[in-house]
Amino acid sequence: MMRGFFKLYQLGHRFSWVGFAAEVVGSVSHAGGFFNKYNVLHTSALCFRRQYNPSLQHLCTRTPYEVLWEGSSSATLLRKLEIALKDDSVNEAWEAFSNFERLYGFPEQHLVSKMIILLSYSSSCHWLHKAYDLVLVVQNEKPNLLHYDPLTRLALTLLRAQMPIPASTVLRIVLGNGKLPPIDIWCTLFFHLVKTQTGSYLASDILIDICEFVLDHTSDAKRFKSINANAVKPNITIFNLVLNSCAEFGSTLMAQQIIELIPRVGVVADANTVIIMARIYEMIGQRDELRKLKKHIDGVSSVILNRHFRQFYDCLLSLHFKYNDIDAAAELMLDLYQRPKSLQSPCGLYGKSNGPQTYCMVQIGSDNLRMGYKIMVEPNQIQNDFVVDAQSYSKLVLFTDGKLVPSKRALAKLINCYVKERKVDKLSNFFINIQKDVDSKEANLCLDVMDACIQLGLLDTAHDILDNMEGAGILIGSKTYISLLRSYCRENMLEESKVLLKQMRKVGLFVNISDEQALFQCVSEDGAANPCDKITASSVGKSHLVEYLDRELREEYSKCHLIYEFNSSIQFFCKAKMIEDALKTFKRMKQRNIQPTVQTFSHLVYGYSLLKMYREITILWGEIRRRLEDGVLVVDRDLFELLLWNFLKGGYFERVLEIINCMIKQNMYIDKWKYKREFLKLHKNLYRSLKASSTRTDAQSKRLEHVRAFRQWVGIK
Repeated sequence: MMRGFFKLYQLGHRFSWVGFAAEVVGSVSHAGGFFNKYNVLHTSALCFRRQYNPSLQHLCTRTPYEVLWEGSSSATLLRKLEIALKDDSVNEAWEAFSNFERLYGFPEQHLVSKMIILLSYSSSCHWLHKAYDLVLVVQNEKPNLLHYDPLTRLALTLLRAQMPIPASTVLRIVLGNGKLPPIDIWCTLFFHLVKTQTGSYLASDILIDICEFVLDHTSDAKRFKSINANAVKPNITIFNLVLNSCAEFGSTLMAQQIIELIPRVGVVADANTVIIMARIYEMIGQRDELRKLKKHIDGVSSVILNRHFRQFYDCLLSLHFKYNDIDAAAELMLDLYQRPKSLQSPCGLYGKSNGPQTYCMVQIGSDNLRMGYKIMVEPNQIQNDFVVDAQSYSKLVLFTDGKLVPSKRALAKLINCYVKERKVDKLSNFFINIQKDVDSKEANLCLDVMDACIQLGLLDTAHDILDNMEGAGILIGSKTYISLLRSYCRENMLEESKVLLKQMRKVGLFVNISDEQALFQCVSEDGAANPCDKITASSVGKSHLVEYLDRELREEYSKCHLIYEFNSSIQFFCKAKMIEDALKTFKRMKQRNIQPTVQTFSHLVYGYSLLKMYREITILWGEIRRRLEDGVLVVDRDLFELLLWNFLKGGYFERVLEIINCMIKQNMYIDKWKYKREFLKLHKNLYRSLKASSTRTDAQSKRLEHVRAFRQWVGIK
């Protein structure tokens, strides 16, 4: 009888082990089925085949045989995980985390956060990729386990490792979860993000997303009581970082969109913003915007700020020349010459001024349009965490001896324009005003200009300036007279020589000798002159002026100023939704054989978009494509993105694919995240259940094919 009980005990003991094994295997099977739903993790080799996403298979590294025979419990795995995390053992922590996740799902939030942080601190790209993949999996299954602190650390590490695309995805997950980090952390992230061209594009999109987040939560404060929108509102440093990168990489359309967001979110622009805006407006030819800012910038008296605003005046002067508005250029240059040296102490460069804050409201866009907006600017303020290097971009305005002055290049442009338009009298008046109103250093400028004209053979121009200076009662040195007379003699211009001799006798030169003797003496002295005697204190400046003026004279006259005028008119009409007037201006532009630019087509696409005339944009795309193929239009990423965005909104998926192919051929980065989100917002269920066999027409069949191709491209199943 005891033997029978013993056999029953052995049989029961065996069944208990079988039950335990079945329980473990059942747990593995249950976990595997859970992850199979999302197709992100591979599971046990005992129960399942590895038929899941190959890029994420590393999340399960331990076989179920080991788990089965070791009999690991939840508490045991958690202890192993906590110890490995505490010891910063990446391999052991990852193995324990993967085993626990496979059997029981994800651990608590603090352990998930520690795991992400540990992987983020690794310098290996291998572990960074695993951290990124882990975030995607958790976001897909249990987004409430993700906290912004480990995510921002991971994003920062990815950015430092030159991985802006996965970093931007992590930041968008942070933004999507609605729990944003402090603004100082955002500043650091954007500082690293804008260093590359792709990062700059992503930074622009993310900044727009943040602004939209703030605007949505501000407008609906009752709905979002738990979120303080002002606490996460981007500061002007972030705007400056992104705008500066847009200027660096030529994303002018994106920059304009970001500038418009500054007043909408209630951020005050500073001196850095003014400089960057000036560069952007100079690139796209919007002179009126700089004119509005000028009256506020002119009041700045600090030495440091004057040096900082050097590029602002440089951009404005450049636009005056581009518009062929020579009188405006001369007026600005004269204004700079006539300004006294600033006596203000240079202290306080990077901090707030001790005096009262001087805000000013500046209208952006036409004053005649209701849809314009005003941006608040504090020109006396420079943030201490980001300062634009304004000195490296200026070419037409210099900072010398405590004041701003036009460069020799700017002076050469002014002379060339006045000479080609036969307005030497205005050029002379410019120098006469300088001679009367400025100090002795600039007073010699007129003599340098006449010497440069003489060296380049512009003898008539030099003589005309000399006549006007004499008429204004300004004394001219004898060297200028003699230099001009020698040039006349070399060119055998006897009549002009005799006229000049009469003028020279009036100032006491060659008084007691005849014309023939004077000319002979002048030529003889010219041949015997010692080269060393010709060197003067301003010879270096004159040589630069001669070089720049010679370069300007060799350039052919162009109608580029008409391009800016036409584009300005087209932009006004498009913003006012007067598309017919914009098209008439566009037609006149082509009739005058003026080639439309990227800005021209961007304005037209924007005008059509305001009116939701997407079909007309497809027609305009045909002309843009022809001009691109003919090589008369520059390839521009911003224009492609504008077209892609509007075609997606209008549902023209064939055109969407055409733009995508063009951008891929040009090796342009495309932000799939942005277009995927817009598609899900506008066309989420479009043709979702329609089969190709159920289409009624060939057009519908082709559209279905295009929609499916786009879905596949952005990763929508």
